[in-house]
Amino acid sequence: QVQLVESGGGLVQAGGSLTLSCAASGRTFSSYFMGWFRQAPGKEREFVASIRWSAGSTYYAASVKGRFTISRDNAKNTVYLQMNSLKPEDTAVYYCAARLVADSEYNYWGKGTHVTVSS
Repeated sequence: QVQLVESGGGLVQAGGSLTLSCAASGRTFSSYFMGWFRQAPGKEREFVASIRWSAGSTYYAASVKGRFTISRDNAKNTVYLQMNSLKPEDTAVYYCAARLVADSEYNYWGKGTHVTVSS
């Protein structure tokens, strides 16, 4: 059974940095995409970034490109989201998710970690 556990959220001032972690277990993730999504209060969940585990290829939402970096550590089975130059509009619950490369939908989700960026 796939388990995804996020950590690293918190309160940070605008312009600051934060690194989120997603510990993944229950599978060998070489055939998976791992993604980060976020949901701000009163808004729909949105895509932030993803990484293809085996190839390391990465994808970003336009709103975070150049500020956020997604990466993975094979030995630790962990995916990271390094967030720099944070803005108040980055405030949200951040979720880690996983899907098989062949699937179109993410079907494994963590419980989320809160990120609050103060102005």
